[in-house]
This record gives sequence, C-alpha cells and structure tokens, in this order.
Amino acid sequence: MSTTDYYQERNLRNLDKIEELLSELPPFCEDFFRGVETRTSTLTRLNYVYDLRIFFDFLCKKKFRSKKITEITLEDLDSVTDTDIEIFLSYLSNYRYGERRLSCDERAKARKLSTVRSLFKYFFNKGLLEVNNTAKVATPKLHEKEIVRLEGDEISSLIETAEAGNGLSSHAAGYHDKTKVRDTAIVTLLLGTGIRISELVGLDNESIDFSNNSFVVTRKGGNQAILYFSDEVAEALAAYLAQKEEDPRVPDESPSPLFLSLQYRRITVRAVENLVKKYAKIVTPLKKITPHKLRSTYGTALYRETGDIYIVADVLGHKDVNTTRKHYAAITEDHRRSVASAVKLHRKDDE
Repeated sequence: MSTTDYYQERNLRNLDKIEELLSELPPFCEDFFRGVETRTSTLTRLNYVYDLRIFFDFLCKKKFRSKKITEITLEDLDSVTDTDIEIFLSYLSNYRYGERRLSCDERAKARKLSTVRSLFKYFFNKGLLEVNNTAKVATPKLHEKEIVRLEGDEISSLIETAEAGNGLSSHAAGYHDKTKVRDTAIVTLLLGTGIRISELVGLDNESIDFSNNSFVVTRKGGNQAILYFSDEVAEALAAYLAQKEEDPRVPDESPSPLFLSLQYRRITVRAVENLVKKYAKIVTPLKKITPHKLRSTYGTALYRETGDIYIVADVLGHKDVNTTRKHYAAITEDHRRSVASAVKLHRKDDE
C-alpha cells in the first residue's frame, strides 16, 4: 500500500464510520455533514459525530425526554437556549453514555462546544434557525498545561535504550532483538524531525531520499511537504532499511510501507505509541512521554538553536505561529532569561 493509498484507506474507514453513526443522529445532521465536507477532514467530521451523539443524548435526557435522538427536529433545536448549552457543559463534568461513566476536562468541553457551535451556525446561516444561541456561551477557560518534554541527557538515553534494550522486562526483552533496529529508527526520526505520529506511520520506503537527506510527508489536511533530516537520522534509517532488504519475509511491493509490524504489515499508530511509552518509562518514569512529547522536544530544541519561531512553525507544519508559541513554553522561558539582566538597578557613576 503506497503512502497515498494509506491515507485514502484511512479516509475511507472514517467515511464508513461516519455513515454508520449518522443513523444514530437526527436526520437533519446529514445536511450539516454534507455542508462542511469540503472544508473539513474526514477525521474532523468523525469527531463531530462522536461529539454530537453526546450532545443529542444529553438533550433527550434533560430537555426532550419524550423523544428519541432520531426524532429531534430543527424546530426542537431552535428551542435550545444558551442556558441549555451551559447546562450541557456542566453535565460533561460527570455523565453517562450508554453503560460508561465519563468525564470531560476543559479542553474536551471546549471541543464539544465548538462542534455544537458549528452545527448551530450552519443552520442559522441557512436561515433554518431563528437564533444561534451557542454564540452567547463563553468557551471554557483553558489553563496552560505543563509542557512535558525530554532534556538533553534524556534524549540520548532514550535512543540508547531503544538500541540496547537495557531495563526492559524479560517478556519485552524477548522481542527486542527483532525490533531494536526498527524501534531505534522510529525514536530517532521522531526526535530528529518532530514529525507527527500519523506522518511517520504513513511513510513508505520511497518517501526517503538519502541523496539530500529528505523525505516527503503528508501533513494534516492532506498537503505534502518535504522535510530534511540529519546524518544521525540518516544512519538510523539506513540501518533499518538494510535490515529489511536482508529479510526474505518482507513483502515485495512497491511502494512499500517504511515501518513494519512483526506481522510485516504497516505499523499502526497504537504500536508506535506503545513502543515510545515502553522505552520512555525506563529513561524517565516520572514523565508521561508520548510521540507528541517527542515532537515538543524537537520543537523546543529547534527554537533554542535557531531563535526563530517562524522556522519552528514551518518545520512542524503549524499553520498559525501562535500554535507554536502555545506549545513550546521554553520559548517564553528563554525570552525571560535573555532579558533578566537588561534592567540595571545600580549604575556606576561616570568618572
């Protein structure tokens, strides 16, 4: 399966799931999803479905108790007040969906409010709702999350742990000889380029160009970009590709997925998350390190080396530089440190 095929297949799976779940929502939701199709990804729309299931389930429990979700009409939606939306946000702190008891933090609440706003705004702009009451509801205040990332010694230790397997359980150590070259390449690539986990999983052998140490990634939204890597990353990738060439069990296909599972299929996002967690727990057990935290580690290091937030935003694929600022607290920390001695409290008298 080529890189393009991988993303096409992922989109088709999302579309199938959306179609399946739409039957659980009010019929008018089909118009909404059709209306936002050209400006949203399939993953965004799938998340919309999940959020709206919870919203309409709430309405049936608290406001339209004699109705099923699929019986709710646009006239019913017009009767939903801003107070109802505020009650919904409060409800999300501790609620049941099916047999599960769930709880949303402030960011999850903000996302669900954004989804509900999109729905109301769509039908209000179409003239099918008299008023958009969601516009009157304030977004939950989002507190800054502690930025978790690896420091210098931890970065090298993580790569060394992936290479040597020191500290692994006896069960995990049994698999390590089979995966250590692959795992080292994955960890090195994440730390050395800051690519997203979805971008890494979608890479093919043919995505890599060693003549100028570059590779092609498919970014969020489907756009492709060329990124560059260091000689350290090139060495790790070359070792893994050489191992694959010597393994007769690797499927002979072109294009070929770059990173393979033990079953010789394209590695999954979950598998990459698990292997990063496995090695990181050995290196820094008090930090919850994920592939995204490795991305933050790279972004912070890149900013410290360049001092240019626009370069960091471009390399990481952020459309808005404010997203970069928000994610990399070290940028603010370094600015504060740089001006610490700027104001002099005591001045020597001119002689």
